Amino acid sequence: MSKLKFIRDFQNLTQKELSEKSGISERTIQRIETGKEPKGYTLRILAKALKVEESELQTPKTEAENTTITEKSEEANLINYSLLKLINLSSLPFIIIPPFNIIVPIVLMLVLKQKNVLTKELISVQILWTIIAPIVFILGIFLKLGNQFTLILIILIALSNVFIVIRNAIEIDRSKKLRYNLKFSML
Repeated sequence: MSKLKFIRDFQNLTQKELSEKSGISERTIQRIETGKEPKGYTLRILAKALKVEESELQTPKTEAENTTITEKSEEANLINYSLLKLINLSSLPFIIIPPFNIIVPIVLMLVLKQKNVLTKELISVQILWTIIAPIVFILGIFLKLGNQFTLILIILIALSNVFIVIRNAIEIDRSKKLRYNLKFSML
C-alpha cells in the first residue's frame, strides 16, 4: 500500500474525492497508489489537499522494502483508543436487537474516521457473535427443554456478548489491544 493510499484511506476519502479536492486527475492518483512516486507540482498539490508534509507522501528507496511494517506502525499510532472504546461500547445498548449491534459501530467507525485494523476486528467479533447467537438459540429450541430453558438461554447469549464487549473495553484501556479478536476481518 502506498503512503498516498494509506493517508487517503485514513482521511476516509475516495480517489474521486481526492481528485476533486486537489485538481489532480483520478488516473494520476491511481498511478501513484500503485507505485509511481509523486514529484514536483503533483506532490505539492496532493500534500496541500491532504494537509500533510510532502515528505509523508514520498517513500525513500531504502524504506521501500519496509513499507508494510512502516504502514502498520503508522496505523497503530493513528488509532484513537478512546474512540475505539466508544465504538466497542456502542454495541451494548443493542444486544437485544442484533443487527444494530453491528450497524451502530460501523456507522460510528465511518463518522469518527476510525477505519483501522482494531476497529475492523472489533466489529468482526460482533458480526461473528450475531451469526452464532441465533444458531445457538435455535439449537436450544430443538432440544425442547421447555420455556424456562429457552429464557435462560436467551439471557446467557445476551450476557456472553456483554462480557465480550466489556472485556475488550478493559483490555483496550489496559494494553491498547483487544482481548477477544479474530485473526481476520469480516469487513
